[in-house]
Amino acid sequence: MKIATFNINGIKARAQALTDWLDTAQPDVALLQEIKSVDEAFPRELFEERGYNVETHGQKSFNGVAILSKLPLEDVRRGLPGDDTDEQARWIEATVVGRQAIRLCGLYLPNGNPAPGPKYDYKLAWMDRLRARAADLLASEEPAMMAGDYNIIPQPVDAAKPEAWVEDALFRPESRAAFQRITNLGFTEAIRSRHPQQAGLYSFWDYQAGAWQRNNGIRIDHILLTPQAADLMTDCGIDKEIRGFEKPSDHVPVWVELDL
Repeated sequence: MKIATFNINGIKARAQALTDWLDTAQPDVALLQEIKSVDEAFPRELFEERGYNVETHGQKSFNGVAILSKLPLEDVRRGLPGDDTDEQARWIEATVVGRQAIRLCGLYLPNGNPAPGPKYDYKLAWMDRLRARAADLLASEEPAMMAGDYNIIPQPVDAAKPEAWVEDALFRPESRAAFQRITNLGFTEAIRSRHPQQAGLYSFWDYQAGAWQRNNGIRIDHILLTPQAADLMTDCGIDKEIRGFEKPSDHVPVWVELDL
């Protein structure tokens, strides 16, 4: 089973780029972020005609997450537990059953800038809630993954110019420590499990200042696997080349293949 995460930066603007990638890459499941659409306006038919079941957790003009799956989706839940007042659409999860079941959680973690400030406080509080949900997933002892745009640069090697990000919410020590506390619970970070210190592995290039052309990228889209899911991983990768296609997202897909 091939499972990918992809921040598409607006479903209306990227519908062609997204469907072109789906037709080429053929993921069994795609976890999408920043759909920037209410549920009713999401173009379900584009994906249903390609054999995908569609579940969304949308929000007008901002945020929004979705799951596209060629297999049925069961027990779909929307919203990260821990704060009933949080109205931002950043979390969706469901169970997919292949030869065995896996719990898939798609997330769009807050950016947090400017930092320090209220937006940064929200980011760190959201990560505390994420850690609690992560602990519950581990306690279930079932295959599970949390994948999406984490808006975290985990290590200096994950940025072409780490010195440019020192004061940014994506790279501040508090952010990186919060991410580390989650992975330290017992998760495997897919890309780094295969390429521990390889430089140049990026998933985001800004639209400004020729970042793509100069390969001035960062790696902020991650797939975290429970031990039961990590044992099933056969491959993983980043579809970097699509960043150079027409009207691209500023992110590219990150994927894993699991023996499911």
